[in-house]
Amino acid sequence: MKLLLHNGQSTDVTSILRKVTPFHLLDTKVIDTIIEKAEIREFPKGSYVFRQGDPSLQTLFVIVSGSAEVTVLNEQDREVVVGRRNELDFFGETVFLSEEPYSACVRAAEDLTCIVIPNEIFENILSHNADFTSSFSRILADRMRNVYFALITENEPGHTPIEQPMRKRVANLMSAPPVTCAPEDEIQAIAEKMTSGGVSSVVVVDKDGKPLGIITEKDLVGKILARGDFLKRITASTIMSTKLLTVAPGAFYYEALLIMVRNKVKHLVVIDNNKLVGIVTIRDLMISRSTGALSIVNSIEEQTTIEGLAKASKEIDKVLQALVSENATSREILKIITEFFDRLTRKVIQVCEREMIKEGHGAPPVAYSWITMGSSGRQEQFVKTDQDNGIIYENVPDDKEEEVAQYFHVFAEKVVEGLYQCGFAKCKGNVMASNPFWCRSFKNWREVITEWLNKLDSENVRMMTIFLDFRHVYGKKSLCDLLRNFVTRSFQKSSTVLLFLAKDDLNHRVPLNFFKQIITEKSKEHRNMVNLKGAACVHMVDCLRIFSLREGIVDTNSFSRLEQLAKRRVFSPDDTEMFASAYETLMMFRIRQSLYQLSIGKQPDNYINPNELSKKDKAALREAFLAVDRLQNLTGHAFYAFVG
Repeated sequence: MKLLLHNGQSTDVTSILRKVTPFHLLDTKVIDTIIEKAEIREFPKGSYVFRQGDPSLQTLFVIVSGSAEVTVLNEQDREVVVGRRNELDFFGETVFLSEEPYSACVRAAEDLTCIVIPNEIFENILSHNADFTSSFSRILADRMRNVYFALITENEPGHTPIEQPMRKRVANLMSAPPVTCAPEDEIQAIAEKMTSGGVSSVVVVDKDGKPLGIITEKDLVGKILARGDFLKRITASTIMSTKLLTVAPGAFYYEALLIMVRNKVKHLVVIDNNKLVGIVTIRDLMISRSTGALSIVNSIEEQTTIEGLAKASKEIDKVLQALVSENATSREILKIITEFFDRLTRKVIQVCEREMIKEGHGAPPVAYSWITMGSSGRQEQFVKTDQDNGIIYENVPDDKEEEVAQYFHVFAEKVVEGLYQCGFAKCKGNVMASNPFWCRSFKNWREVITEWLNKLDSENVRMMTIFLDFRHVYGKKSLCDLLRNFVTRSFQKSSTVLLFLAKDDLNHRVPLNFFKQIITEKSKEHRNMVNLKGAACVHMVDCLRIFSLREGIVDTNSFSRLEQLAKRRVFSPDDTEMFASAYETLMMFRIRQSLYQLSIGKQPDNYINPNELSKKDKAALREAFLAVDRLQNLTGHAFYAFVG
């Protein structure tokens, strides 16, 4: 038994190692074998355990006490901190099983005590413990990706390491304490508070400091001066807006941005543990950035023509570039870009509604829901891709059906053309609302869905795959929600259709060879390349969709579906983490490749050459493919095994 001083007590080294992930997956005998060969080393604060470029010591370091910083040298030979390892973490893993030099430095941030494990015993453990090996590989891939993104951010032209606004917290942006008033305070006094405090809003609070409402400059102008009420005795409670939009101080910049964009507001009240702690405004967010992302929201809202919207939409590409340069995650990027695209789509629809009235067609004869499908339906669109949209309109009497259908056909053609002018290409497969097949009454949609379920041929399976990620964008949302509920109930009752959807996906597997290396294409045009969308992302999307349909999950976003499936324990925590990390990695590779192709005047095609990637990037990509392969295997066990 090896003992060392841990937290002031003499402790068995074996018991410490059992607490370390993924060593907790090993049985006691295996851990005892490791400890027999391991040794204890100490490193004083500020000393380097090893430096970037040093030959591999072929040992793994497990921290018993203290902490360490992982740093790399960027292209300017400046040391950049890319990670930190704390008690019960390990480091040295990137070259632990190879003879390559260290790709990073590790420096003791404080006095450091480590268990040092030689690789000769470790290789034997990897070959005989599958769960341990899988967990260790995922940790390795995640850390490689973190280093990758940190270096990308450092090497962006004009990048300053301190400024990463999208990663800032609301607490760093808000004004605190906020200017407040009581419900009975008169408007004159409130106006004076705004002027003296140099603020654009005042939060109305009760005697306990609980927020009741907010008064903005807009309220003063719109509710008092514009109505000529400024001579009357008016109190805060009379004109305050009671619909308070709140955000937590720990929320990221992008989350505050999304709330403002979605709700067309310029002020958010910051609440912590039910207490008012600050206020964040659109101006606070704009000051923290130089890209002008928020001005794009206003620019889109101000437009009254398709031509104006087409011009404003070009600015969205700059937001994408800024988000990538600020090291936002792909999930954050997808959320924000989706909000911009949705807002743009809604404005195009509104302009077309006015055009229909102006041209004598009149207002829509019945309520409708404009839906979007595909990557847009999943809220995973990051560049302007082909349109996939449709219309669900309210049921009408049979004698009115043709007239109403004709109205929406003309209207849909206008919207599709407007979106085309804004940069969204027309779908080559004609999956657009201008095609009568994708523009139906609620009743007709139910009928066609039932027909798909009853006749499971390849064409109907293809239609379902296109349609099933539909999402409401504009109009009467309840029509979309009701149809979603119908789809969910129908698919839950039909196990056969789920089996066919599984079979459709599993007819094509992730391109990995016998040795689990990525297989690239042999065609002349894309020789030695792989399509990230078709080879991996599509399978991730398909499999998560099938499981979600079975479980009655209505979310369409792949990350949200995965979270919901994890809550239902469809996947283990380790698998959930693996799949989320894989999809994050794949989407980030796609985003960066698309930006590169756009910068050189090419249309994004999702192709990438793995051999042109660094070793770390290639390893991260391979791990992502392995994760998708495992998801397909799980799908096969759950569904495909029962298909003849």
